[in-house]
Amino acid sequence: MPSSEDFLTIEEEREIIEAIRIAENNTSGEIRVHIENGCGKDPLERAKEVFHLLKMDNTKQDNGVLIYVATKEHTFAICGGKGIDKVVPKNFWDATKNTIISHFKAKRFKQGLIEGILLAGKELKAHFPWREDNKNELSDEISRG
Repeated sequence: MPSSEDFLTIEEEREIIEAIRIAENNTSGEIRVHIENGCGKDPLERAKEVFHLLKMDNTKQDNGVLIYVATKEHTFAICGGKGIDKVVPKNFWDATKNTIISHFKAKRFKQGLIEGILLAGKELKAHFPWREDNKNELSDEISRG
């Protein structure tokens, strides 16, 4: 994978942000993407740290989802808030992970993130449907480390 700075073009970032907005129209869940070169530790552990640093655990239903990408380490992780973990089965993120992996292996990084985001939104809808009083509690922008 390219470095975190070269991982996506500006246009690709815009398309991913739009996918986040579309996905969040179906669910009260909040989805974010964080990209960094790497951290030298387990990607899920780093994703949990970033989840907290981005204040994703401060949402009303604790139903944030972070897709963390470590470009130089060629890995990623999906981390959900405690509100999600309480109600979903253990393998809840498997379909989303497999979708992202299949595209990343073919170096289709943007498409992997877009399809993973849209699938995450669809899967979250069953447990956290969109409601009239929903507010966008977190930025849809891609964060970088």
